[in-house]
Order: sequence, then structure tokens, then C-alpha cells
Amino acid sequence: MATYANLPAPSPEQGLNRYLQEIRKFPMLDAEEEYMLAKRWVDHQDASAAHKLVTSHLRLAAKIAMGYRGYGLPQSEVISEANVGLMQAVKRFDPDKGFRLATYAMWWIRAAIQEYILRSWSLVKLGTTSAQKKLFFNLRKAKARIGALEEGDLRPENVRRIAADLGVSEDEVVSMNRRLLAADASLNATVGAAEDSATQWQDWIEDEDADQAAAFAERDELEARRELLSAAMSVLTDRERDVLVQRRLSDEVVTLEELSERYGVSRERIRQIEVRAFEKLQKRMTELARERGLLEDA
Repeated sequence: MATYANLPAPSPEQGLNRYLQEIRKFPMLDAEEEYMLAKRWVDHQDASAAHKLVTSHLRLAAKIAMGYRGYGLPQSEVISEANVGLMQAVKRFDPDKGFRLATYAMWWIRAAIQEYILRSWSLVKLGTTSAQKKLFFNLRKAKARIGALEEGDLRPENVRRIAADLGVSEDEVVSMNRRLLAADASLNATVGAAEDSATQWQDWIEDEDADQAAAFAERDELEARRELLSAAMSVLTDRERDVLVQRRLSDEVVTLEELSERYGVSRERIRQIEVRAFEKLQKRMTELARERGLLEDA
């Protein structure tokens, strides 16, 4: 796929903010446009269609990459690896499987970033098992979850619990914990060669402590959205409601093929019903939000 050379590339010289501004210029795709572009790529290897699919999801790649700021690696390189994962996702994406590209791509993006970190970080050897990779990326969270705040070796009971939770041996937990502690000890070191550099490794670590006020606000907003969704569903016919639920609101997405057989129509007709139902639902939710004072008139 020859789209990477035409993408905006993050670099230390350019600055992260400028890169984020550039990728915001690319328009987001609605479901129908995404489907048609993906079909053009799958059926005809249309490079321009693939390029549009990639650029419309650069913000997703950047957002996921920003969650991996705690490993002491240049953010521009992490984002570049995320973009490589995104391109791999577009290359393999099948629009007839029944889900959006973003859902599929996030797994490829995360995999590309994690492989890059494992290759680059000197504490982890090449050839680590999948269980060890899981331990590497989850040990800090596992310790926080059980309140294991020891600065040295973990207590035996905590080692046993973490090993059981993450499916690794107790020896691996002890070894990885010591490696991570050794890395943490150098987080106050400056980034770059300049001795007077004001940036330290720890400045790149994301604060995972949730702001309680923001958490409550987010929960209230989610509840309001659920109420709007439930009320707005009344504008849909039984078939529209079923298709929309099966295609977009279920954990297990039903394919176009399955629904076409259920209703005795073509896959394209099911896709049209899905798009139409989504548009009707979106319009009604907007109307209800304005009626309830949750959204200002444009």
C-alpha cells in the first residue's frame, strides 16, 4: 500500500501540536462513504480510496498513541508506528464483515505500537511470549488495582495474585517488577543530550488518576445519551430497529449476509436500511436534545 509517503509525518522539529492540527483537516467519513471507499480498495485496489480511509482515521491513531507515553520513547515515532498499524488495518479491512473500520483498526494500531515498544525498550528482549508482553503492559495497573505500592520487591501474596491474574509465573512477575523499578529510578533523567534540558522522561507519562468531577460529568452525559437513544428509537420501524441494533448496538455484530437471509432481501438493501435508520435516529436524538435543553440551536 503506497499511501504512507503521502501522509503528514510527525517529527520533533515540526511539533506534535502542528501535526495534530494538520490531521484534523481530513474529513471524517460516514458509514456509507466508508463502505464505498473500502469496496473500491478491496475490489479494484484503488490507492486513492485507501488513502482517504487512512487519512480519515489518523486522529484515531494519534489518540491511541498518546496513551503510550509512559515508555520513554519519542512520541513522534510512536505515532508513526500507529499509522503503520492503521495502514495494515486498511489493507486487510473487509467492509462486508459488518463493522466499522475504526473498530477493526484499533486492534492493529495497538499491536503495532506495542511491538515497537517491545523492540525498542531495552528492558524487554526480542522473542518474549504473549504472556510476558501482557505482563509488561499490565503490571503497573495490576499493582495499583491490589494496592501493591511497595518500592522494592513485591510481597509473596501480591506476587501470587498478579501471576494468577495475568497468567504468568511468579518468577516472571518478580523479574519484570525489578526491571520496571529500575526504569522508574531513571525517570528524572532529562530527555536529549543537553544537560540543561527542562524535559524529563517523567513528563511524558500520562496521569492515569481520573478526575472525579470529570468522571461524574462523563457518567451523567452517558446516562443522558442512553435516555435519548431509548426515546429516539420510537421513530424507527420494527425492521429498521432490528437492523440497527444488530449492526451497531450489539456486542456481537450480525453480518449483512445473515440479515439479508433473515429478511429475504439483498445485502445492499440491508446496508441501505441500516444507513437510513441511523440517519433517522441521529436526527431524532438531536431534536430531543434541543427540546430538553441539552443542545443549543445552531
